[in-house]
Amino acid sequence: MFDWLINLLSPAENPSLVQSLVTIMLVIGAGIFFGRLKLGKITFGVSAVMFTGLILGHYGYRINADILDFIRDFGLILFVYGIGLQVGPSFFSSFKKEGIKFNLLAISVVLMGGLITFILSKTTTLSIENLVGIMSGSVTNTPGLGAAKNTIEELAQRFPGKHFDDPAVGYAIAYPMGVFAIITSIILSKVLLKIDTEVEMRKFRLMKINTEEALIHKKVRITNPHFFGKSIHQTLKEVGGNIVVSRLKNSGSEAVHSPTLDTLLRERDVLMIVGTEKDVDHFIEETGRISTDLFIESDSELCVKNLFVTNPSAVHKKLAELDLYNTYDIKVTRVFRAGKEIVPRPSLELFYGDKLRIIGSEEGIAEVEKIIGNQEKKLEEPDFLSLFGGLLLGIIVGSIPIVIPSLPIPIKLGFAAGPLIVALLISRYGGISFIHSYINNGAVYFMKDLGICLFFAAVGIHAGENFYENFIKFNGWVFLLYGCAIAYIPLIIAVVVGRFFMKINYLQLAGILSGSYTDPAALSFSTNYLDSDIPIQSYAQVYPLVTIFRIFVASLLILILS
Repeated sequence: MFDWLINLLSPAENPSLVQSLVTIMLVIGAGIFFGRLKLGKITFGVSAVMFTGLILGHYGYRINADILDFIRDFGLILFVYGIGLQVGPSFFSSFKKEGIKFNLLAISVVLMGGLITFILSKTTTLSIENLVGIMSGSVTNTPGLGAAKNTIEELAQRFPGKHFDDPAVGYAIAYPMGVFAIITSIILSKVLLKIDTEVEMRKFRLMKINTEEALIHKKVRITNPHFFGKSIHQTLKEVGGNIVVSRLKNSGSEAVHSPTLDTLLRERDVLMIVGTEKDVDHFIEETGRISTDLFIESDSELCVKNLFVTNPSAVHKKLAELDLYNTYDIKVTRVFRAGKEIVPRPSLELFYGDKLRIIGSEEGIAEVEKIIGNQEKKLEEPDFLSLFGGLLLGIIVGSIPIVIPSLPIPIKLGFAAGPLIVALLISRYGGISFIHSYINNGAVYFMKDLGICLFFAAVGIHAGENFYENFIKFNGWVFLLYGCAIAYIPLIIAVVVGRFFMKINYLQLAGILSGSYTDPAALSFSTNYLDSDIPIQSYAQVYPLVTIFRIFVASLLILILS
């Protein structure tokens, strides 16, 4: 009676479309379940999907060849595009601080791994396809494997008579060792270097206090005669710094209003100013003293409200173009974007999803709301036109042939780097035409995790088909030995250079190590093991550039040596 169900759930050498879909769901569901199980402090998360695929593939489960490539490539595209949108804002801003140093160290780790792989190709009998697979697995880099497979497919079309090994085999064998390589490196370096996480945390906080550019607001009473009778514009120009005057109250009066740049300052006026702590303190020191006046904080005449930019007519407009103050008597005091506060300069361009903090009358705010949009519910719903427009642009960029002399075929960014680069640029510039950078966090995480699950399921099932035979045929223990060399040598050098020469905080260094191997499992371990979220920040700073370099190194090794 249940023969149809048994047939649907049983392995099949030539599965139907329905059987293939059941296999994919089975692999992902079981993989997610096992990925949540803890081995000490370690959880494998979605990476367990690939191991589940290997096991089921070994026992005869298959995916229809017509949809296998689609599932694999589409999953990879979703994953890297989601990563680009997620870390894009912090990626570009980090280069103004310690980002250059962090990325330099992380890229060096990538190049060292590529160099070791190159040396192994010249000193061993393994094919470069297998070695690149081992390299990608030992550094737990999925986009690198995707780029390698895309490059091999291009070569196979150009040279139909040539045989190419499947890099997914080496990847699958080396991947578990790669995860443990980072984890053991973090544990051993902490023990051998006698790291005290509490001390490192205090050092990090002290460093952030000295460099943090968070916006604050303070009250100042104008007591310097030099500024009596001068306009706010003149005062700001003389004092310098990025300061916004959000409110003004004249001495002896209880009336509070939002001043224009032409407003003249009087003796003992009280101003509410917004800016970085350094700029605010400098302004107070030059113009007067800190005020304790409470009337200026009253909301009896002025209202404060947060508005979200959702109206297309306001997107990519500069604050000076909107001219909200002169038109509606409304002042923008802060702009929140991707979790950061920005000083609202007149030249600031608004992005879709920006949150503006404005001050003014109720009537004025109501009018501005019509211009800005403020449809918060709209932000909760993914804009599929923008999303798939970005994905399309990423595929087009990834397909552009880049001709390099002496290589047999032009190199392409592929489905891994193309969407990633487009997502980073969209995050940086707010969008291109109707394609914008805002997708709520829940949608980004869903897209990213769904993509990597589809990719792992397809790769795992395909590699598991002949996994055991390949392990015996190629002597999998040798694969693991070479993987150890590719994984551990760059990690050891990175710890020594990062800690002793670059003087990087150990909590940040743990994030850089995880990021240089693009390993979310190791990142999850480091945050639990070190009891800190600091590694996440440095992980996000190096991940995009490392991913791009991993893709290029994998592709170039295949093109040059295959």
